[in-house]
Amino acid sequence: MKLFKEFKDFAVKGNMMDMAIGIIIGAAFNKVIDVLVKQVMLPPLSLLSGNMDIQDMRIVLKNAIVAEDGTVTKEEVAIGYGALIEAAVDFFIIGFTIFVVVKFMNRLIKKAEDTKDKTVTTPKNIELLSKLSDLMEEQNELLKSKV
Repeated sequence: MKLFKEFKDFAVKGNMMDMAIGIIIGAAFNKVIDVLVKQVMLPPLSLLSGNMDIQDMRIVLKNAIVAEDGTVTKEEVAIGYGALIEAAVDFFIIGFTIFVVVKFMNRLIKKAEDTKDKTVTTPKNIELLSKLSDLMEEQNELLKSKV
C-alpha cells in the first residue's frame, strides 16, 4: 500500500506528466530531424558523392554468392559506413538544436532573475532573496561602523 501511495504522490506532483510531455515532444522532434536529415541534407551530399545514396555506402568484405537460378545462397559481408554517417549527421543536428534551445532558455531565465531589469517581472523568490541580500549588506555596514 505504501508503494501505491508513493506512486500517487509521484504522479500528482507533476513529475510523471512532465516526463510524459518531454517524451512526446522528443518523439515528434525526432521525426522532424529525421525528415530534415533524409530529405533536405542528405540529397545534396549524395550529389557530391556521385548520386550515390549515402546510406548505401559500404565496404564489401565478401561478395554475395548467387546460384545459377538467381537466388542468393550467401549474403554479402559488408561494413555499412554510410548508415554511420547518416546517424552522425542526425546526432549533430539534434545536438546543435538542443544547444540553441537551452541557450535561449538560459538567456530568458537569466533575464528573469535580473532584479535591476524592470522590463521583466522578477519571480517572487528571486525578489525576496535580493531584498534579503540587500538587508544583510546594510546590516554588515552598520556593524562595521560600530567597530
